[in-house]
Amino acid sequence: MKYKALIIILLYIHNLNAIAEQTEITFGSVAQDTPSVMHRRLLPLTNYLSRALNRPVSLKLSSNMSGAISEIVTGEVDLAYLTPVAYTQTYDDSGSQIVAKMISKGKASFRLMIVVKENSPIKTIKDLVGKSFAFGDPAALLQRATVVGAGMSLKKLGKYEFIGHYDNIARAVARGFFDAGILKDSKALKWQEKGLRIIYSSPYLPPYNITASHKVTSKLLEEIKQAFFKLDISNDKDKSIIKSMGKKYDGFVVTSDSEYDVVRNLIKPFKK
Repeated sequence: MKYKALIIILLYIHNLNAIAEQTEITFGSVAQDTPSVMHRRLLPLTNYLSRALNRPVSLKLSSNMSGAISEIVTGEVDLAYLTPVAYTQTYDDSGSQIVAKMISKGKASFRLMIVVKENSPIKTIKDLVGKSFAFGDPAALLQRATVVGAGMSLKKLGKYEFIGHYDNIARAVARGFFDAGILKDSKALKWQEKGLRIIYSSPYLPPYNITASHKVTSKLLEEIKQAFFKLDISNDKDKSIIKSMGKKYDGFVVTSDSEYDVVRNLIKPFKK
């Protein structure tokens, strides 16, 4: 009887473990696009993770940045696709766990660059005093932080406006609607041949990333990391998953929290 009781207990434990292994994982994201577009972009990835982790992975998209941050901090979602600034906030608030960072066009970092019209008299950051400046999205804190980090207080600018995408900024500066603006490195270098001049480059910055809630166990975290690192751009099936997230993406690589210290230092003046 004791032997049978032991078998029953072992089977019960085994069943509990099996159930645990099937626990659903929720995947969140910043709202880069409308919910329907983000769902379409991320669904191939979550389907892949479901197969790789042998458990259901479902999307739970947030309508805004603060919502995406809150859901990782509280553990309402297990994983999220986040901006560099959003990641640092989730880590500092709850000890979230970095999974991997994105590779974009073969690079695992980027810079923000301040540009002016090619024939502009503006030569240095100091020359921006009293000038007009074009930013992109108000939520893109790194853009403003880069200008302040370069030594130019926003209060010393003549005016500044948020005009959307990088292409909008580049065209507005090239046409003289603004004296200066900020672009991602790839866009700034491209526009060097179209009438813009770079006067400042930020330090190298870590890119978008995948972040796990502090509630994700170390064992599951390692499994998740390996699933991301196995995605290979040279494999057609994997390529379709990666490119669904964004045409510029090439895959995922190892990263660490310390890589995001440069972001923390830049946004420090904006922390209340």
